[in-house]
Parts: sequence; C-alpha cells; structure tokens
Amino acid sequence: MTEMKEAQHTNALVNETSPYLLQHANNPVDWYPWNEETLAKALKEGKLLIISIGYSACHWCHVMEYESFEDEQVALIMNERFINIKVDREERPDIDQVYMNAVQLMQQRGGWPLNCIALPDGRPVWGGTYFPKEQWIEQINQVANFYEQRPQDILDYAQKLAKGIQRSELVSYNKEKPNFSWQDLENTLDPWSKQFDFIMGGTNQAPKFPISNNYLFLMRYAHLKQDNKLSEYVQLTLDKMAWGGIYDQVGGGFARYSTDKLWKVPHFEKMLYDNAQLVSLYSEAYTCYGKEMYKDIVEQTLAFVEREFSNDNGAFYSALDADSEGLEGKFYVWKKEELKSLLGQDYPLFAKYYNINHKGYWEEGNYILVKDQSDGDFCKKENLKLDVFQQKVKYWQSKLLKEREQRIRPALDDKSLTSWNALMCQGYTDAYLAFGNKYYLHSAIKNARFILDKQCQSDHSLWHSYKDGQSSINGFLEDYALTISAFIRLYEATFDEQWLNKAKDLTDYCHAHFYDSQSGMFFFTSDLDAPLVARKMEINDNVMPSSSSVMANNLFALGQLLDNSYYLNMAQLQLNNIKSDMPSYGSGYSNWAILMLNYVAPFYELAIVGTQAVQRGLDFKQHYAPNTLLLGSTTDSQLPLLQNKMLEGQTTFYLCQNKSCQLPTTELKKVLNLLQ
Repeated sequence: MTEMKEAQHTNALVNETSPYLLQHANNPVDWYPWNEETLAKALKEGKLLIISIGYSACHWCHVMEYESFEDEQVALIMNERFINIKVDREERPDIDQVYMNAVQLMQQRGGWPLNCIALPDGRPVWGGTYFPKEQWIEQINQVANFYEQRPQDILDYAQKLAKGIQRSELVSYNKEKPNFSWQDLENTLDPWSKQFDFIMGGTNQAPKFPISNNYLFLMRYAHLKQDNKLSEYVQLTLDKMAWGGIYDQVGGGFARYSTDKLWKVPHFEKMLYDNAQLVSLYSEAYTCYGKEMYKDIVEQTLAFVEREFSNDNGAFYSALDADSEGLEGKFYVWKKEELKSLLGQDYPLFAKYYNINHKGYWEEGNYILVKDQSDGDFCKKENLKLDVFQQKVKYWQSKLLKEREQRIRPALDDKSLTSWNALMCQGYTDAYLAFGNKYYLHSAIKNARFILDKQCQSDHSLWHSYKDGQSSINGFLEDYALTISAFIRLYEATFDEQWLNKAKDLTDYCHAHFYDSQSGMFFFTSDLDAPLVARKMEINDNVMPSSSSVMANNLFALGQLLDNSYYLNMAQLQLNNIKSDMPSYGSGYSNWAILMLNYVAPFYELAIVGTQAVQRGLDFKQHYAPNTLLLGSTTDSQLPLLQNKMLEGQTTFYLCQNKSCQLPTTELKKVLNLLQ
C-alpha cells in the first residue's frame, strides 16, 4: 500500500532531511518546506498558507496524516485553495513558537499537530490542533471563503493577532534595584504547591509530565531550607515515576508523559530531552537522598540511551515513536499468556511484582508493567532476600528485553539536535559526578567533541541540526544556552579549561547576536536569521528549561568562575526583570527560581589545586552541595580564583564566598563541615 502511494505522489518534502517531513513526502497534499521560495510563491499567487507543525514521534500527527493528509479529497481542497507548508517543530522551534503562541491566543490551548492558516505574508488568522477529516474540510473551506468574501476583515484580524504575538512573553527592563529574598521564593512556591499530588507525586491533574527542572528546584529549596515535607514530596514523585508505566520497566528510559494521574499509562514516545534531564535529576537526587533505586534508574536509562539513541560519532538521536504497526504502545505492552509462557514458574512472583492484575491492565488484553512499592517492602512481604530477588528481576528484564527485540520497532527520529545533545552531554557528566563511572565522562566528552567538530563554526556560531553527515539550520538560543551549560559542567568535572573558554566564546557570540540592549534579555533567534511575524523571547520553563533562564544561570556561573562582573550584572538584571511574574506561575519559572536560590542562600566557590585536584573534586561532588560551584587545577592557572593558590606537594581546598576565601585545608571533611 505504501509503495503504491509513493509511486503515485511525491511533493517538495522529498528533498528534506527531517524524518518528520520525509514522512509526508508522499502525501497527495502538495507540501512545501518553510523557506523563502515557498513564502514568495504564496505572495505571488495571493494564496493563504496552511502551516502544519508536528514532530516524528507525535501520535496525533500520524493520526491526522492518515485521516486527512493521505486522503485525495482533502488534498484536492488544500492544493487548490492553499499553499501548504509542513514544519518539523524540533528543527524549527522558532516557527513553532510563533504559531503556537497564535493558537493559544485564539483557542486558549495548544498542542501538536499544530495547524494554522496564515495570510500569504505569514501572519496567522486561524488555528487549532488535531481535527478529524470532516471537521478539517469544513474549517479550511470556511476560512478560505471568508478570505475571498471579506478580505479586509481578515486583514484587520491578522494585524491585531500579530500585535498580540509580538507582545507575548516579551520582557521589559525593571528599573527597581535588584533585591531577592526567601520571601520571593515562598511567594512563588505557595500557590504552586496547591497543585502538588501528595499521594502519587507530580501534579494533581492529568496528564502528568516529568518536568525535571521543577523537581531540581524543589529538591534544592527543600535541602537549603530543611523543609522535610517538601523533600518527601520530591522523593515521592521520583519514586512513583520510577515505579510507573511512564518508566520502561524492561528496557529503561522514560516516556514523554503519563496520560493519567497514576504515572501508569504513558504516551509511549521517548524523547532524548526528557531522558537527558531525568538522568541529571536522578543523579542529583542520589547524592541528596542516597537511594540505590535512583542509581539503578540512571544506569538503566543510560543503557537505553546507549542502545537506542547513540551514534558512533558521539551524537545522540532525537526520539522514538509512540506507535509501531500503527498502534500506540504495541512495542511495550504484554499479554498475560505471553508472560506466562516466557517466565514459566517465575510468573506468579513476576505478576505480583509488576501488577499483572487490575492495577496493570490497560486495554484489549494488554498489561503495562507497573510497581507500587519498593523492592525492600516487596521482599519483606514475600519473605525474600533482597539481593537474590534483585538478581532475579535483572534476569526477568533481560529475558523480556530479548523477547521484545523480536517485535517490529517504533520508528526512530535519527536527526541530532545541538540543544538536546547538550542536555545529554550534561546528563552523562552529572551521572559521572554522582557515581564516578569514567565511562559516563568518556561519553560526555565524546558528545562535546561532536558538538565542537560538527556543530560549531570558526566564528563560534552553532548549527541547530545534524543528520546524515550534514549540519543545518542556524542555531537558536537554546542551542547556545544548553551547550554553554554542558561545557561549564564538563569543566567542573575535569578542570580542563578548554570547556570554560569555549563556554565564554559561545556566551560572547550570544551577546553579539541575540542580546536585546533595551531589556537586557536575549531573543530566541539570532539577528542574522530571516524575520518571522515576531522576534520572540523564550522566558517560561516547560518540559525543557527556557533558553533565557539557562542563559541567566550560565552568566551567573561564568561570572563567578571568571570573576566577570559584567556577566554577573547581566544575570542579576535578567532575574530582576522576571521576578514579579514568578508567583503567578511557579512551575513555569522553576529554573529562574534555581538562580534566585544562589542569591538568597549562601553561595560558595570551592577551589581545589594540586596534583589530585580532579579526583578530590569528584570526591566532593558525591556529597550534596547544590549551592557550590567547583573550580580547580593540577598546575598553575590564570583563573582569578586559582592564582597563587598552589602549595608544593599537596592538594588543597579553598572555600570562597564573595571573593573571600577561608584558610586552605587538605581535608574534605572540614570543607563539608563548613558547608553545613
């Protein structure tokens, strides 16, 4: 069937590299990519644009393609009345940002697939998300008719909407003197905490997203304030996610979100950015709480990344589809008879452990493996030895993974995005710092070298995407911000100043091409990029921290490490600009709140110098000190905080605060005591 369609239809997407665009290259809809030629064609013909935005692992994108975009009747209408543009939101987050903003202003909600109708010049006039076939036909015909009959009305509306998009999420300069306090954070946390689910963790609504930057902030805040209730909530959330169906109990790795309040039924797609951040989160949680399960989750998730997402050149792929054989989740779920046959006499114990009962039942005879208690509690109930049982669990996982490998696999989105790769680089580095596994550091450095060799140009500009040996698309602020953050973390792990120097080069490039001198903030797009309806800022943290909040954190860290007052002032100014908005949407400002913690809690730089500096840095990092930045050297260094600190024949710690250092010590214990 597919071959016939490929023979019948080919559109302009056939020359693209994006797996998502290529999925639509044989639709009867005459799709075009977003480029100057397409936009010029729309202006020349005076036709409205249909801008349809999605990504390769998006289930409802596939559904709409099957129902509408593969349909000859629908294609006829779209081709006759519109210029049709397909956009991969992962390749072009800037376009997605503008049109998502438009749909949210029109419909008060958004999601993917995102479908917008716009004037020939790109200004949106109508939009929504998924539409069934008949509704889609009705809606696009109505808009096209309206455009023909009442063009001035639609032009007026487009103008008003464009102004709304331009104003949205832009930040103005706050003239008040920067002043941050615990009260500011409490004002942010109090309304946010009303959304906490103290039974199942996460938020008290469905769907539930594993938003790592939320829990990083809450964990650090709870630690610094010694808030036991909040600390228990964070652990509850991490435990329930790890036990739930959102976590792949067989192969490791997390799905994008849970469709219910129980973390049970995932939306089965797996994204690199989620797994990268969750590796960082569980690594930090291990150093904070010492739970072995958190270490297991990191190890299993990194094994999944290694197996499914890794390229030999050090790059990481983007996503695994939710669907296989046209059915969501088919690759991951199990039937009872299948499990009985595979596990034999172990099945009754397996069924108790993974809830092959009403708790684990999903639909159509399929079960999702879920746990509802710790291994220790389970073993007590069943009178089992913990270490022996955990070996049995590993055997079950191995057996089921081997069986699952025989199934038809979900499609892989094999493009590599700089921003997401940087998150994974940082994930590997964080895992190394938590557990000391040198292979994790090796993987992080290998990825960092990929970014430098393939995605970074001689003028310090970055490419956004890489596929089939080809780098493309000018980098966005997220690419720079997350790469800088990863390189800072690599410096902390290795004390190799090349990572620090590169982070500074990228920061200075951002300042030259993304900085808005009026507000003191950064735009999401470079001044070298072709303009869209609006030049946006990305302020709110979401499933990924916003590029603006990451940059502000970077400026703070680099300012401290390089003793650069300009960077420090920029970080403070940016935080001050958004401070008043934080209480209105705590979860959307959690990475900004992490930055604020650096101002309201005591913040330290720990300088380590001597031949054993790198190892002693690793020793330190395996203790929880979220309000401490690490720097060091095995030889003389020109970094301001390291100058003239080398003592012959010994490795020495200097704990510093506000450019003032304590007396040197060779004992890590003394440093840790000072941080209590």
